[in-house]
Parts: sequence; C-alpha cells; structure tokens
Amino acid sequence: MSNSSLEHKTFLLLLVAVSVAFGWVLLPFSGAVFWAAVLAILFAPLQRRLYRRFHSRSNLSALLTLTVCVLLAVVPMMIVTGLVVQEGASLYKRIESGELDIGAFLGQMKDMLPLTIRQMLDRLGLNDLGSLRDKMSSGALQGSQFLATKAFNFGQDTFQFVVGFFVMLYLLFFFIRDGGELSGQIKRAIPLSEAQKRRLFSKFTRVVRATVKGNIVVAAAQGALGGLIFMVLGIPSALLWGVLMAFLSLLPAIGAGLVWAPVAVYFLLSGALWKGMVLALFGICVIGLVDNILRPILVGKDTRMPDYLVLISTLGGLSLFGLNGFVIGPLIAALFVSCWGLFTDGKSDRIITS
Repeated sequence: MSNSSLEHKTFLLLLVAVSVAFGWVLLPFSGAVFWAAVLAILFAPLQRRLYRRFHSRSNLSALLTLTVCVLLAVVPMMIVTGLVVQEGASLYKRIESGELDIGAFLGQMKDMLPLTIRQMLDRLGLNDLGSLRDKMSSGALQGSQFLATKAFNFGQDTFQFVVGFFVMLYLLFFFIRDGGELSGQIKRAIPLSEAQKRRLFSKFTRVVRATVKGNIVVAAAQGALGGLIFMVLGIPSALLWGVLMAFLSLLPAIGAGLVWAPVAVYFLLSGALWKGMVLALFGICVIGLVDNILRPILVGKDTRMPDYLVLISTLGGLSLFGLNGFVIGPLIAALFVSCWGLFTDGKSDRIITS
C-alpha cells in the first residue's frame, strides 16, 4: 500500500469519526437543528426576494424572513399546543371523576343499533363489549393523563424548552442567511456528477416544501374545519378533537374521518338527525375535499408519492423519530425513490451508450 493511499484512507477514517462525534454532540438539540433546516428551506424563496429587494443586504433580509417565519409558523403552533394541553388536562379530570364514562357511551351506542345488527353482532361473537370498553377507557385516560402531566410539568420543563427554542431560532437565522453557501459546500462534497447533484438537491428541496405545505398545511386546514364544525354543533373539547383530526389527516386513506364519522353515526343513532346529517355532509363535502383541492396546489403532481408509500413512511417515521417523523418519514421515502431513480437512469444511459 502506497503512502498516499494510506494517508487518504486515514483521512477518510478521521473524517467519519469526527463527523459521528459532531453528530453525537448535536444529538440533544437534534429537533432544533432539524426544524431550523426545514423552516429555512421552506422560507428560502421569501429570503431571496427580500435579498433582492434590499439590495443584497443579507443580514436584514434574513432577519425579516426570520420574523415572518416566527409570526406565521412558530407562534401559532405554541398557542395551539398550550390550548390543547389545557383541554387535555380538563378531559383527564372529567374521565377520572366519572363525568365522562366511555364504557356507558359504548353500551348506549350498542343499544341504539337496530335489532338485526345486534343479532348479527351476537352471531359473530361481538356482543361482549367489556374488553373493548376497558381498552378505550384506559386509552382515553392515559392520553388525557399524558396531556395533564405535560401541563403540570410545564414549569419544570420551561428552561429546556426555552433553550431548545432559542437554539432553533439562532440556527434558523444563519440557515436562512447562509443556506446557499452551506448547500454549495455539501454539493461539492458529494461524489456525483453535477447533473445528478442538481437533481438530488432539487428533489430534496421540493420534497421538504411539499411535505410541510402539502401535509402539515392541509392537515391543519382539515383539523381547523373539523374543530369548527364540532364547536358549532356544541361538541365538548372541540379544539382537542380538531388537533386530533389534523394529526390523523397526515395519514392518507385514514384521515380525519376516524374522528368525525363515529360522532356523526352517534348523532344519527341517538335521534339528533340534523346534527348527524350536518356533520356527515360537512365531513364528506368539505373536510374530505380539502385534500383534493389544496394538495395539488401546494404540492404539485411531480412531487407526489403513492398514498401507500406516504402512509407506511409516515407511520415508520412517527415510530422512529416521534412527531418529527411526520416530516422525516416521507422525506426519506422520497429521497429513496429519487436515489433509485438516479441509479436506474444512469444504468439505462450506460446500456444505451454501450
């Protein structure tokens, strides 16, 4: 082995070791780094317009972009999170005190069913709802208890939250200001052709924006509409159910219908026909169509993935990365498809030219 080859391999080993160590150092603030990068990519077009408007004053354009980002994205999220935690704590108290009895609700639902359906349930062995009742009661109690605990421990976690929040804002400013230079350095380090790097980075940027705008914005719209109709119909904890619908809307083929559909059925079976019909029609014609109307506008057909791929990558990302997985999962899936597309295209080109 020549000295130059040994030096090269030693340097690569050192480079990998230092990179892993640096990632380990950043691990406590991985969420702050991740969302700073996502928001910087999302608001990069605004920064470029402001940069041209203010005659290449990078600090001013980055500061104005950061201000807009905080007002449009960060502040509303903090407000909604605080309100949801409060409603979750209230729901926990109602369940714990027995004011809200899910077991009685399920029994009432079964009694409302027509006789033929109840007989069918008996023949299928589904007449005993005790186990399901216990599981649903336990799940609702645990979920609301989690929110109540978060509300109780908010003061204890304030310092950690504030540090992480300001780390994100600090990084976001520099990512916005120096994003072009950072992406250029990363491109130069990747051993691919210029065409492949342009395609890969373009796909990465489009997918990040598509995931945030196409998934989070659409989910927020569906959750807001669902919470609004729940509030109009006088359903308790409308904000909490709206946020739950927003989260479920991130999962294609499942959606907010898992929340509003059972409530509509309950209204219809309990005799509140107009409430049930209004909720069902609103859910189908308004909430259900939001995805079909907004997603093509915000995302574009070229960045969309099959629903099954979005579903499995979102669930896998959520399982591995927590709430960040709603973005990380589809992003990794899209990059997986893009990289394999580059590989197969390159292989086809070699076959054609050979």
